[in-house]
Amino acid sequence: MAILLADVGGTNARLALAREGADGSTAVDPASVTRFRGDDYASFDAVVAEYLAGRPADAMSSVCVAVAGPVAGGVARLTNRDWDFSEARLRDLTGASRARLINDLTALGYATPVLGGEGIAVLRAAPEDRARNGQALVVNAGTGFNVCAVKVLDDGGIICLEAEEGHTRLPANIAERLRAEIGAEAAQFPSTEELFAGRGLARLHALRSGTLSCGQKRSRRRRRRVMMRPKRAMPLRRDLRALVPRARDALHAFRRALSCGQRRALQRRAHGSFRAGLPFGCADAPDTRGDAYPDDP
Repeated sequence: MAILLADVGGTNARLALAREGADGSTAVDPASVTRFRGDDYASFDAVVAEYLAGRPADAMSSVCVAVAGPVAGGVARLTNRDWDFSEARLRDLTGASRARLINDLTALGYATPVLGGEGIAVLRAAPEDRARNGQALVVNAGTGFNVCAVKVLDDGGIICLEAEEGHTRLPANIAERLRAEIGAEAAQFPSTEELFAGRGLARLHALRSGTLSCGQKRSRRRRRRVMMRPKRAMPLRRDLRALVPRARDALHAFRRALSCGQRRALQRRAHGSFRAGLPFGCADAPDTRGDAYPDDP
């Protein structure tokens, strides 16, 4: 018997099987890990059906799906894609006796206490003499944005709190810094997710490099304000050298805004750690724990 696991975001869905080993422990089978592009499927049910069709010999005992969106009452819906989920449908699709939907940041929260090795890259270690309280704040900036507050209890139990932080209004201290960086164009980022999700970094770069046009667009049927998308990329050979410094400039501006966002960790008394998944590789990641703004308390 196997356990079907899935991590479903707005861009990709990753599925895998976990099996019990000879020693009684359960581990993910690396050969079973498969990625599916969301744009290629009308629903998550179709993804599951295709995945299982390639593994007819595997019988499922249970299913656990981490969803980038709110979960309640055994149902869920993606925040950034029109997919819905149901524990009842998952049981029917897989033949498993148990199915569980869980928010993706909650899933990361449960994993946080045991992360190590290649699973985590330390940008700046906390002082050894700093008191720990077992609390951490997990932050994910990908297709969307969200956080999860984690508390490890003295007996080893883990408490994770669900949230929908991405759709909150951009905090005042970050909005002020953003206006100082790009002036009136800061209106392009009305919410936390619009700035800190991957598209926010792309838009910030486009604004700072002059490859994004912003303004008011009038529809024939009604007047409305729209966010303009980046213009088509200019010829690569001609503009690469000019764009690289601008890209670095945008990355540092993103870092400065994210550094202000660490106040969220202080608000949640996350003395254990502040852990972020960012829309770029660890080798390119700015030191988000640095003193980006020395005047910040």
